Amino acid sequence: MRNYDFSPFSRSAIGFDRLFELLNAQSQDSAENFPPYDIVRTGEDTFRISLAVAGFSPSDITVTAQQNLLTVAGRKAAPSSSEQYVYQGISARAFERRFNLADYIEVEAAGFENGLLQINLARKVPEAMKPRRIDIVPTQPQHERRLEAGKAA
Repeated sequence: MRNYDFSPFSRSAIGFDRLFELLNAQSQDSAENFPPYDIVRTGEDTFRISLAVAGFSPSDITVTAQQNLLTVAGRKAAPSSSEQYVYQGISARAFERRFNLADYIEVEAAGFENGLLQINLARKVPEAMKPRRIDIVPTQPQHERRLEAGKAA
């Protein structure tokens, strides 16, 4: 079983700490490790999940995104009656892989090439939630304000 240490990512990715904790727990607790997958950070706020789904076609796979949950399921159609396997080493068993996503993580696209399903994710924080710079304006001490108010009166 592979154990991934996401702590280097979580140190530099504020807001993704929950994502890395859930992924770490998922990889350790899951007895079912099919299909194997990689999670790659492709930018400051973008990620890519790659799943090795050899033997499946895009029509056999469904990708469903809900709030904070990404589900990838695959079910291969039954082989035709004219096909008889002498040996079947490429897995064709049905699978369902769930990924818990952090807040504001959205699925941008999914692609299939050379037996790899690649799902692109992006963190899209609403403008109201983004940090903004507040200018600091020097203020006058209270005793100077009183003097100015007294002169005006």
